[in-house]
Amino acid sequence: MKRLYLLFLLLSLMSTAAFAQRVALRTDLLLWGTTTPNAGVETSISRHFTMALNGAYNAWKFGNDMKLNLYLIQPELRYWPCRKFEGHFLGVHGHYAYYNVGQIPFFSGMEDIIYRGDLYGGGITYGYHWVLGDRFSIEAVIGGGYARMEYDKYRCEGCGERMGHYKRNYFGPTRAGVSLIYFIR
Repeated sequence: MKRLYLLFLLLSLMSTAAFAQRVALRTDLLLWGTTTPNAGVETSISRHFTMALNGAYNAWKFGNDMKLNLYLIQPELRYWPCRKFEGHFLGVHGHYAYYNVGQIPFFSGMEDIIYRGDLYGGGITYGYHWVLGDRFSIEAVIGGGYARMEYDKYRCEGCGERMGHYKRNYFGPTRAGVSLIYFIR
């Protein structure tokens, strides 16, 4: 069901007529700060609305058995009160992620624990878009909402001792980013 939903989102994004033929490619610099490669695309769907689809994938293994593996997809519908791709905007976003993280020495309580599971939910977004030139922009965004986490907790990677299956509901910040944007015309 999740794959069907993601396929529907991708097809609807691709089949949308590009209003004024503005398509933006983006990458979130904050995610790069966590060694997570990411990319996104945003396209006009009407005079005041755009649709964005962002994704991230991290498969790195670090030398000290630290894990920060994940894949993430975040669709978002944005409303621009003035002109698209300039100034303030409000949005509604969804998110899905699969993660396998743990044995992170600089986070208390995660030195010997691995979390493996799914996260999904949605929320609202506020952001501001600065035009740097004809083809480049920068954008800051923050969002809050809901996330449902279902995961297994393991004692360590080598022994693989499963400590249990957990389900958590989270309300709070769900999105933060500073993106570099390139426009395709």
